[in-house]
Amino acid sequence: MADLTLDLGGRPATVAIETAVVAGWTGRDRAAVEQHIAELEALGVARPSSAPLFYRVSASRLTTASEIEATASSSGEVEAVLLRHDGRLWVGVGSDHTDRELETFSVAVSKQLCDKPIAGELWGYEDVADHWDRLALRSWIDEDVLYQEGTLDGLIPPEELLDLMKPPLTDGTLMFCGTFAARGGIRPAGVFRYELEDPVLGRTIAGHYSMRTLPMIS
Repeated sequence: MADLTLDLGGRPATVAIETAVVAGWTGRDRAAVEQHIAELEALGVARPSSAPLFYRVSASRLTTASEIEATASSSGEVEAVLLRHDGRLWVGVGSDHTDRELETFSVAVSKQLCDKPIAGELWGYEDVADHWDRLALRSWIDEDVLYQEGTLDGLIPPEELLDLMKPPLTDGTLMFCGTFAARGGIRPAGVFRYELEDPVLGRTIAGHYSMRTLPMIS
């Protein structure tokens, strides 16, 4: 379990998260999904058995810290996140940080190995539901190199994603909703910055973290 202090619609709250899920291969455009599969195949990652897939990770991996410790072969991916809390659905943004070397052995295990940073602010889902597809995700690495960018019309809409998830998203569950291909290919970085922009209501949720590389032997 993770007890995180979050800003829910402008109000601070301590949120107990018991279950964390990473949804993978969630693109609406099969060509875009194939592109992401291909860039991972280039790293030796096996193709998924189906799409989408839902990977369970330890809720204790969730963090709002500005620094994580991870292996040199790991890297981040910006994703929208959905949180069910107190009977409501909330939307935010985070990074599915993943060990890429271990990913060639097992995608599920690689996702369980790394901390999952999330930004400390979330919006009520009902406030963005009618313009969900216009929300934009972006990430940058190191010295402001644009790494990922796309609008959520490129990913499976949340209602459909939630219908596919079994068991359903209950109170105390947070789900990462998928990502876009990286510009220039997947690669590690010392600093990862990410954001979710709402151009309709003119607001942005932003997060960042640095990575302290763990030595293999000390």
